[in-house]
Amino acid sequence: RKQLTLDNESIARLKMEDTHENLVYKAKLSEQAERFDEMVEHMKAVVEGAFAEGNELSVEERNLLSVAYKNVIGSRRASWRVLSSIESKGEPDKLPIITQYKKEVEDELIDICNTILLIIKDKLIPRSTSEEGKVFYYKMKGDYHRYLAEFQQADDRKASSTEALQAYNSAQDIAASELPPTHPIRLGLALNFSVFYYEIMSSPDRACHLAKQAFDDAIAELDTLSEESYKDSTLIMQLLRDNLTLWTSDQDENPTGGGDDPQVEDL
Repeated sequence: RKQLTLDNESIARLKMEDTHENLVYKAKLSEQAERFDEMVEHMKAVVEGAFAEGNELSVEERNLLSVAYKNVIGSRRASWRVLSSIESKGEPDKLPIITQYKKEVEDELIDICNTILLIIKDKLIPRSTSEEGKVFYYKMKGDYHRYLAEFQQADDRKASSTEALQAYNSAQDIAASELPPTHPIRLGLALNFSVFYYEIMSSPDRACHLAKQAFDDAIAELDTLSEESYKDSTLIMQLLRDNLTLWTSDQDENPTGGGDDPQVEDL
């Protein structure tokens, strides 16, 4: 049989395809093409490469990683909500099919969450040298434990809720002392942490207090807002206000919180 060989040009091309810069570029292409599963794979390779060289991700790279995972998890979360709704109203004889299909989506959710949580714990938090980066990753850790808690039951839900709470608290402790109230990462943390209290912990009062405090603190220091983060910060402030409006109007109808409709999160 004829043995297949690669010439030097082909080998060089293959090596070039795996450079850090090219992986980041491929991730950006994947985002523009809305091929988020591939974007995740490219960014996982970026993380592995950076970790192997003793580096941390740049701000751009960590944002790309976040966008990639936010989209792959977001589509499954949306699917799960649709299937749960169908399951609650479905025909009894079709229930086993619906339940099994929902379980398949849950397995995908578990796999995605566990993968990124392991990356955050083992590679991202340990290598993070900036306080901003630490807040970003602890918030992310809280988010993915929250996504697990959304569909888990009993002890599993309790464990994920506890992990999420600890991660959000770690992020908040650093953010409160190291980041200004108008910083988009601090505001995004307040937004998602308040959603956690409302949806997972069924604590609407705590959720409203946290969201209002973050909004008021940012308003008080609006003149310190940097030009580059103005758009992001004001957008998240609007989302905080939207949730507060929604939650306060829901209080009479659903005093325990945790409504069926998903709350607004950061982008």
